[in-house]
Amino acid sequence: MYAVIATGGKQEKVATGQRVNVELLGEDEGAVVSFTPVLLVDGDSVLATPEQLKGVSVTGKVVGSAKGPKIDGFIYKKRTNQRRRFGHRQHYTTVEITSIGTSGSSSTGSAEPDKTEA
Repeated sequence: MYAVIATGGKQEKVATGQRVNVELLGEDEGAVVSFTPVLLVDGDSVLATPEQLKGVSVTGKVVGSAKGPKIDGFIYKKRTNQRRRFGHRQHYTTVEITSIGTSGSSSTGSAEPDKTEA
């Protein structure tokens, strides 16, 4: 089972037990966070509409922080002696996905009630 979550303006494909780096959340280490699911794939069924995803929850635990790669930048304008060097290193929060699940099994079933003939 895996899910696609939305966090920090990006989407990430996650599975239970996986560690992902997401945009800085501002949460302390050990805090439990929940994410907005965009898509859930469970074997044969795929849940993608907002009505189907109402009962789906993706939770994770903050395990630490990380830094991305160093990016060096240089701005240069010719014939004017204008030069500028800068660097950037993005900070991330490392989250371990603890559970992906639905609150009920009725979200994958059909919307029609069972009809019994007399």
